[in-house]
Amino acid sequence: MAISLSPFSAIAIRLTSIPATSAPSIMVKRIVPLLILALAGLAAGFWFGHRNQAPANAPDAAVAQLLATRLPDLAGNEQAISQWRGNTLVINFWAPWCGPCVEEMPDLQALSIEFKGKNVQFVGIGIDTAPNMIAFEQKVKVDYPLLVAGYAGTDLARALGNKAGALPYTVVVDPQGRLYYQKLGRITSDEVRSALKPAR
Repeated sequence: MAISLSPFSAIAIRLTSIPATSAPSIMVKRIVPLLILALAGLAAGFWFGHRNQAPANAPDAAVAQLLATRLPDLAGNEQAISQWRGNTLVINFWAPWCGPCVEEMPDLQALSIEFKGKNVQFVGIGIDTAPNMIAFEQKVKVDYPLLVAGYAGTDLARALGNKAGALPYTVVVDPQGRLYYQKLGRITSDEVRSALKPAR
């Protein structure tokens, strides 16, 4: 059976093979190249991992599916996303158990207030159960609609380019129904404002 070693494991093995009587300069000459290789490997892994998680382009059919979707709100009333068509839509896929989702929620709430009356509508699509979302909303108040998609909501997010199925995931759809912005991971206020510049 072959065992794949990490760069740090390789460094540890090489260090144990250096004689105790070796001069410090010899140790430095041996260790520095290994450290450089290890850091390069970690950087490459980080880059490839994030590159593979970059959102894919969403087909028009997926956006049409989003706009045709009907989901219950926290009161149990079914809401059609198409009712907000004609506005720029900021659709945020989130869950109460998702740390970055919880961290960005106050920013999204503040932005919802900032863009009120500017033909911008924020909508949160929760990947969880209604009771869990209600319990969360009682602690973190938001004034924009929170819709309950359950865990099946990940299929909708995947269709919109979130191939990793990770959270949070935010998309922006223009008034004509064209998706023009996607962000996988926690979104900042400045990123939202930049994405909404055409709506100002």
